[in-house]
Amino acid sequence: MPTRITTAVMHKDTGRSAVADDFLHAAPARAANALATPAYTAPARALHWITAVLILFMIPTGFMAANEWGGSLQDSLYDLHKSVGAVIIPIVMVRLAYRWRHPPLPLPADVPPLQRLVAEATHWALYALLALQPLIGWIATSAYPAPVPLFGWGTLPPIWPADRALSEQLFSVHQLVGIAIACLVTAHIAGALYHHFVRKDRVLMRMISG
Repeated sequence: MPTRITTAVMHKDTGRSAVADDFLHAAPARAANALATPAYTAPARALHWITAVLILFMIPTGFMAANEWGGSLQDSLYDLHKSVGAVIIPIVMVRLAYRWRHPPLPLPADVPPLQRLVAEATHWALYALLALQPLIGWIATSAYPAPVPLFGWGTLPPIWPADRALSEQLFSVHQLVGIAIACLVTAHIAGALYHHFVRKDRVLMRMISG
């Protein structure tokens, strides 16, 4: 029975096989395709920076409102804080759904496992608290009872019956969660700056330019 033997064609001048030659020619194309694929899509980056701006606004205004540092603008500060908090709820929900459908590329291969674990834990802890925090505020405000305005366009409906004692407890939890978010945001920013200025990799730029 005849047997067919497949052999690689060798170049006479270098002795390199045609298979190896094809592989070497294809490598730059593969590298270009990898660079062309963004770690985060444009919508993911937009959602990230919108969330970042809102959170960086909410942290100081929340502490100012809680400590009644607003002076004559205290009531307006409360209303603005509640309005922005109401906007954060759908943004975080959309962001979570989008990330589930469009997960980002993994971190660079040279990032140590411990740093990967810390980054992943920080991300998901932030997601959880950002989803939880405005809901706690909404329930606490409803139980107070007080309205949740939407920039003067209307108000959100109450989602909890009046219960002043529960409201005060939830506002205390709301303040503690705010401190936790501030700590996680600080760690997140510090990690991004560490990657950019110390490790000099593209981890930060992935969220800026993809």
